[in-house]
Amino acid sequence: MRSKTLSRSRQLGLAGVLFVASLTGAVPAMAQTGGAGPPGSTTTTTTTTTPSAPSGTAQLQPDGTALAPANAPRQVRKAINAGNRIHTRPYIWGGGHRSFKSTGYDCSGAVSYVLHAAGLLRAPMVSGALATRWGAPGFGSWITVYGNSSHVYMVVAGLRFDTSSGGDSLNQGSGPRWRTTNRAATGYAIRYYPGF
Repeated sequence: MRSKTLSRSRQLGLAGVLFVASLTGAVPAMAQTGGAGPPGSTTTTTTTTTPSAPSGTAQLQPDGTALAPANAPRQVRKAINAGNRIHTRPYIWGGGHRSFKSTGYDCSGAVSYVLHAAGLLRAPMVSGALATRWGAPGFGSWITVYGNSSHVYMVVAGLRFDTSSGGDSLNQGSGPRWRTTNRAATGYAIRYYPGF
């Protein structure tokens, strides 16, 4: 009889150890997702993270800012943050050329500002120079600049950053704005920064 009792005690002890081990593995997983502790517990775990869009594509927010994708490299996040800082500035011809900081921006001033914030440009460039001398010919994985002698715009993580409404049915005003619509690239040189 004693051997049966001992065997049952060992079984209960082993079950208890397995239960505790399963909780130990579950707590870190709940902490990663911001979930609460086991039912009936009074402890909750919260995490604070910078909001992000699903992987791959930035999302236009109701306030006109862009939300970076979760898997965006640091430089792409910096580019999006820079675009967000100036997304309500007015269009001013020559704005952003004397200095990156300006009360308003033209097309090349706005693109230069964003590229500079991402660490991809040292000094402001006019549209023709961005179309011929910045980066390399071709499409980028994250950032692509479209330029010619009279206009330049860029696409960052799938969102167009442009001072021209070009194809938008919704008028968001003049100046640099994030736009969800594409525009025809006919007549534009297509450039990217290697690695981005």
